[in-house]
Amino acid sequence: MILQSKRVWIVEHWVPAQIEIENNLIVAILRYGTKNVDVDYGNHRIYPGFIDTHCHGAFGFDTNEATSEGLKMWLEAAPKEGLTSICPTTITQSEAILTQALKNVAALASTQPKGARIAGIHFEGPYLNVAFKGAQPEPFIVKPNVDQFIAYQKAAQGLIKVITLAPEKDDQLELTRYLSQHKIAVNLGHSGATYQDALFAFANGASGLTHTFNAMSPFNHREPGLVGAALNLGQAYAEIISDGNHVSWPAINVLFKAKGKDHCVMITDSLCAKGLEAGRYEFGGQAIDIRPNGGAYIADSNTLAGSTLLYSQGLRNLIENAGVDEISAINAATINPAKVLGMADRLGKIQTHYEADLTVLDQDYTVLATYVKGQVVYTV
Repeated sequence: MILQSKRVWIVEHWVPAQIEIENNLIVAILRYGTKNVDVDYGNHRIYPGFIDTHCHGAFGFDTNEATSEGLKMWLEAAPKEGLTSICPTTITQSEAILTQALKNVAALASTQPKGARIAGIHFEGPYLNVAFKGAQPEPFIVKPNVDQFIAYQKAAQGLIKVITLAPEKDDQLELTRYLSQHKIAVNLGHSGATYQDALFAFANGASGLTHTFNAMSPFNHREPGLVGAALNLGQAYAEIISDGNHVSWPAINVLFKAKGKDHCVMITDSLCAKGLEAGRYEFGGQAIDIRPNGGAYIADSNTLAGSTLLYSQGLRNLIENAGVDEISAINAATINPAKVLGMADRLGKIQTHYEADLTVLDQDYTVLATYVKGQVVYTV
């Protein structure tokens, strides 16, 4: 199969080009018009497939619910927002509920379901700081424990690829070191860590920060906190929720200017209510209100609990509202999350020998088509 467009994202440029696909892989990138094509997208933009490394659910399903039917439905619907890969994300709960959630994701992933691929699991909690819990249920927050995590990873069949923890609660950073040794990305989050705490966490293998600015020690000119670490540590990956509720547009712009084009990761932190009407829902055993602005809040409070952001619109927000340069914004949705997952050798670029995961948008960032492994999984 051959696709072409006058705007294909190649080596951080828009290029008139053809993409030749065989056996799920990109086998050649050709000059526009070289061969007869199967689909010509004209002036519409072809991106590498979008990757969301932090998303709890959508369309009525939550990862902790552990139903195969709900997860299948989510995977089939995700390409409508341009997503080709997702990391179903847990929220702090009892050991029994988390274990069942992990088993559910692993069991379905082994069947290669339709729609977006399961690129891994993001294990958010339960190793957090109660003082920065946000929407994480306090009764189930526990101290980091290597043996317990090993049991969780066994239930997940090795699929946990990202974890969020509070480093100040990790005695001698034992779990952080174990995770980094086993190539699991350690994000610092829901944490009151000092800047020095962060330095030592990164020295012991941490690699990123979860939903930067939210549920973490803030920046102060005398104590920079985790936000200061996000801004100042050049090799740290910084997640950002670009819905306009969690972080202001100027703050997002500042983050990208500080991090450059290679270390910001756009996420949705989406909840089960994404795609549904405003109203009251349950998340992690708690009542959550979805307001007309699309934000998810703990019921009867102003504490944010997640978003209902569509990924394609998150990219639009970065460029059109936050004023982020196009290269940095696109990298945040494609190659940077692939790097976090250890998959940058096969995902995140339009390049020969990479898997043919592609997202096609029009000028208004509306998704026209999504391809996973060269197969059309969504088209208008």
